[in-house]
Amino acid sequence: MPSRTTADLFSRGSIDVIDATENNLKHVSLRIPKHRLSVFVGLSGSGKSSLVFDTVAATSRRELNETFPSFTQQYLPKYGQPHVGAIENLPVAIVVEQRRIGANARSTLATYTGIHSLLRLLFSRVGAPFVGYSDVFSFNLPQGMCPRCEGLGTVDEIDENRLLDTSKSLNEGAITFVSFGPGTWRWRRYVDSGLFDNDRPVRDFSPEQRELLLHAPQQKLTDAPPAWHRTALYEGLVPRIRRSIVNSKEGEHHKEALAAIVTHRVCPECHGARLNQKSLSCRINGRNIAEVSALDLQQAMTFLGGVDAALAQDVVRELTTKVGSLVDIGLDYLTLDRQTDTLSGGEAQRIKIAKFLTSSLSDLVYVLDEPTVGLHPHDVQLVTHSLRRLQSAGNTVLIVEHNAAVMAIADYIVELGPAAGDAGGEVTFTGSYPELLTSDTLTARWLRQPRGFRTPRTPASTLSLAHVTRHNLHDVNVEVPLGVLTTVTGVAGSGKSSLMAEVRARLADSAIDLSQSPAGVNIRSTPVTYLDVLGDIRKRFAKASGASATLFSYNGGGACPLCKGKGVTITNMAFMDPVVQVCEKCGGRRYSDEALAHRYHDRTIAEVLALRVTQASEFFADAPEIADKLRNVDRVGLGYLALDQALTTLSGGELQRLRLAVQLGRTGEVYLLDEPTAGLHMQDTHRLISLFSDLVDAGNSVLLVEHNLEVMTKSDWLIDIGPDAGVYGGQVLFSGPPEEILHVPGSHTAEALRDYVG
Repeated sequence: MPSRTTADLFSRGSIDVIDATENNLKHVSLRIPKHRLSVFVGLSGSGKSSLVFDTVAATSRRELNETFPSFTQQYLPKYGQPHVGAIENLPVAIVVEQRRIGANARSTLATYTGIHSLLRLLFSRVGAPFVGYSDVFSFNLPQGMCPRCEGLGTVDEIDENRLLDTSKSLNEGAITFVSFGPGTWRWRRYVDSGLFDNDRPVRDFSPEQRELLLHAPQQKLTDAPPAWHRTALYEGLVPRIRRSIVNSKEGEHHKEALAAIVTHRVCPECHGARLNQKSLSCRINGRNIAEVSALDLQQAMTFLGGVDAALAQDVVRELTTKVGSLVDIGLDYLTLDRQTDTLSGGEAQRIKIAKFLTSSLSDLVYVLDEPTVGLHPHDVQLVTHSLRRLQSAGNTVLIVEHNAAVMAIADYIVELGPAAGDAGGEVTFTGSYPELLTSDTLTARWLRQPRGFRTPRTPASTLSLAHVTRHNLHDVNVEVPLGVLTTVTGVAGSGKSSLMAEVRARLADSAIDLSQSPAGVNIRSTPVTYLDVLGDIRKRFAKASGASATLFSYNGGGACPLCKGKGVTITNMAFMDPVVQVCEKCGGRRYSDEALAHRYHDRTIAEVLALRVTQASEFFADAPEIADKLRNVDRVGLGYLALDQALTTLSGGELQRLRLAVQLGRTGEVYLLDEPTAGLHMQDTHRLISLFSDLVDAGNSVLLVEHNLEVMTKSDWLIDIGPDAGVYGGQVLFSGPPEEILHVPGSHTAEALRDYVG
């Protein structure tokens, strides 16, 4: 019979998963309590996401979409059929992922959350003088936007002197910008126009001809020569480059070339306010809407508290609720006009959580992916409180998480394992957090590990930073030690990344920068292509089979003739979403039948590339040029990756560790990393700490931005920034051996470490 505790836990019902086999799941059947907070733990690659996201959430979203008419379904996201026998009692799922919010220059924190619409309404009601209704205060509408920058707040000015080599004629390549060279179709728009002497140096053009070449608006030519296409329009170089490259998707492909000719600066007319002068003349308590938008959320709450006009009370109440929910979750340092494309994945996720906290809907299942990634332990407390509020509102909350503080608040814990990849996919524990602590599972053993500080190494030298004022740093002076493991700590937004940016700038090209910026990857990029070992693998197959090495390239001669080596076929459906399907000819293996007919050590090339990194390093034990690189990937905690896994599926933390794996084995270097433990289980975090220690012992310097308390205790030096975020941070609170921070008052890091080491 179940215990009373267990009976109470399931008293409100359960979500019943029956025979789930998605990805590496081994016929998992599981009861998940409804209206409770459940946390799913285990190694990366153990099957947590396969169960929670790819099975439970995907089934819910798929079945919800199927309730809509076919006409509506064509506009909805497409979800495949998860491999599961059945899921019973499944609520509608809301998935809150760590994806960055779209990179739209017109999207700000205020517009994304709906706060800006309410602010516009507020100013139209009680702002003085009255200048119009809410549309007048929108920088995305003609009624409100600044005419010079069209509501962007910035202008891109093209340096005309860098577009032309005036010593040359058009036929000789006077137009120097990429894709306008002699012979290109864009070049023909000028030489075929009949407007210029194509053999005359541009410096000899008349002022009228130069103006025509550079600035002429789009127009139809009269009496054009026969070479001119009869439907074509002529346009000067500057407006053409601005329209077809700078302001289009093509600009992504020409970033380097554009950087050489385009100057990006604050709009000289609105000075970054985005709005026209009429809109900016309207004020409430001395502030216009742009000045209010420039406030951080804490300051915005103070502003709202000072608006007492009777006509505004309902709007102020709703604004206070929306802004307050963001403050409560630890985002008070963000400004309302913060562009959404500058928010981290963790910040974006917390914004979404705050949005749901004000929702009237209940009986939903919220599915979250590591909501504490990128958060200081102080901020983690705010997030756990918000997660509890979500659950208390009558919802079921499912969280994939590695943070022990989140595990501790769970009603129910599910561990997947016992290992990763093919060695995972099983439920190894279900129960409460106290029951987990006394169990013999992998996570429990690491939770019971003793905690304490290491004996710090002595720095070999220091990098002096003096009077640093980057972003929110307040005239910072600090000595950054080299030759040791240094961790920069502090709450999110305190100035850690700004300090790291200053270090990066001072070291210039002498540092190995392994930040979490997205790598230039696509559907064909995989770990073997990134590590540059696919060529060596192909040579092994070629030698064993007597065939050409090109036959074993899915980007070349061995590609499946149907999917061209992508493993999937993509069918464009005009106005509908493209349909992506596993290639029916190769079954996702990427290769042709001819390539798959050959074997090396009794495996086909597709079977080898399907191996996990740990398996592959053993498979290629007799090939050190391959195995050594794979072992480095395993050393950074990515042994669970498949060799052919698309890099587009990796998180920022995983890509950062993959870059680190490529750089191992060097000495005398300075390694710069940004939250390298993001998304790691405690066991993998321990392995990464050991790796950093080995790097230091080999004569390198390692400098981290990190929130993980275990990393802090095993560092040689801490630099703590704070005390809080934004304008309330930016000061060095402590710099020294980690154990000494315990006595520093006013430091959130000190408080968290005191609790951690007991």
